[in-house]
Amino acid sequence: MRVAVEERPPVSVEADAVVAGVFKGGELDPPAAELDAALGGALKALVAAGEIRGEPGEIAIYHTDGRLPARRVILVGLGPAGKLDGERVRQAAGSAARAARDRGCRRVALTLLGEGSPGGPEVAERARALVEGAWLGLYRFQAYKSKPDEKAVEELGVVAPAADVAAAVEEGRVLAEATCLARDLTNEPSNRMTPRLLAEAAARLAEDGRLEVEVFDERWMEQEGMGALLGVARGSQEPPRFIVLRYRSGRAGAPLLALVGKGLTFDSGGICIKPAEGMDEMKMDMAGGAAVIAAMRAIARLAPALDVVGLVPATENMPGGRAQKPGDVVRACNGKTIEVINTDAEGRLILADAVAYAARLGARWIVDIATLTGAVVIALGHQAAAVIGNDEGLIDAVRAAGALAGERFWPLPAYEEYKEQYKSNIADLKNVGGRPAGTITGALIIGEFVGEASWAHLDIAGVAWHDKDLPYRPAGATGFGVRTLVHLARGLAAGAAG
Repeated sequence: MRVAVEERPPVSVEADAVVAGVFKGGELDPPAAELDAALGGALKALVAAGEIRGEPGEIAIYHTDGRLPARRVILVGLGPAGKLDGERVRQAAGSAARAARDRGCRRVALTLLGEGSPGGPEVAERARALVEGAWLGLYRFQAYKSKPDEKAVEELGVVAPAADVAAAVEEGRVLAEATCLARDLTNEPSNRMTPRLLAEAAARLAEDGRLEVEVFDERWMEQEGMGALLGVARGSQEPPRFIVLRYRSGRAGAPLLALVGKGLTFDSGGICIKPAEGMDEMKMDMAGGAAVIAAMRAIARLAPALDVVGLVPATENMPGGRAQKPGDVVRACNGKTIEVINTDAEGRLILADAVAYAARLGARWIVDIATLTGAVVIALGHQAAAVIGNDEGLIDAVRAAGALAGERFWPLPAYEEYKEQYKSNIADLKNVGGRPAGTITGALIIGEFVGEASWAHLDIAGVAWHDKDLPYRPAGATGFGVRTLVHLARGLAAGAAG
């Protein structure tokens, strides 16, 4: 799909549809008012007839019958004028773009939604959000459809002066494209996205020379002492892989940010096998790894002034004859031992080795992202991810980056008393701390392996997958976390440079 800036008034844009906004109560956004004047009040008549009231995501369509170069005007509700933000723009753009596609539109022009909102987002933020929302809303995973839907938007136009929005439009395209890459990787069935195939997908990102990619096998893991990762991998016929992606900024003495993603390409629960109901969705247990791979692609293209390494321990968790058992003890690559109480608490095991490796590389910041616990869904539902860490400044930076992306992160406490729950009688720690505070103890177990680095853990189990369509998140994998990680890297780079 192409994205272009349209440097002309909305009444002069040639398109199958031009999108403009309506605030709650029926007030037309300025571009919509301009279109309405050219149409002799036809859009106000739609509002007066109750066709659209301006509620978020509402759609009304007017066919121009040759009175404008655009064949249709799509009005989209923006909600209250005083409460417009980037996320509301993103949602409106997604809803409008899907409405246009469903009606066969191939070229869609988007006005800068929210021009009439007092105190609303700056022009650049609105332009980026427009592109993200429309691009992400149009996403579909049809790789295995024998008769895929052929309706498709081929070009998006952003109606605004290029000097004001060109950079933001390109940034939105890069971020949305990366998010869709993460969705593709996560939506793939597990027989088509094994650890080896995930590694191959990551390796292809190095072809343009902006990223360095290395893929390590189990022999390397044995040499590095990654007993926790290898313990999880033992039960599967599919061999594990450890994926390393590097972006080098070229800045002398640049600090290192490590992004670590859980890459469980299928999680049966191991010997502690999961119930059959819902197990098909466990192909998405590598959503954190997919987010890291995709974020690294966008980071390399946007080129922040710090070095970034992406680490993805990739394996299956299966109940084979060699699978690890409850009561086994494994040793991570930093020498700490872990008693395995529940083989279905495997994400923290593979991440233990990965974050310890990140610390060995000298990372100043380590951020891991994982579909780690069902407990986070009980705590936060499907509206926010949890963030826990050892550095309040880094946690605040994650939440600020999430706000730019329209992705919510809610902080949970990391009190020392929680660590009592996962003490082991025979090893340094257990891999579970019981049912109370399960999201917190799961995170803190990972935190035992980060060394002296500033660390934050993102539990995305409740937001990485949705069963129903949302304005710009179609059912299935959401790609949650990709844009947050990119904004985080850029924010940390700006802070380090300052």
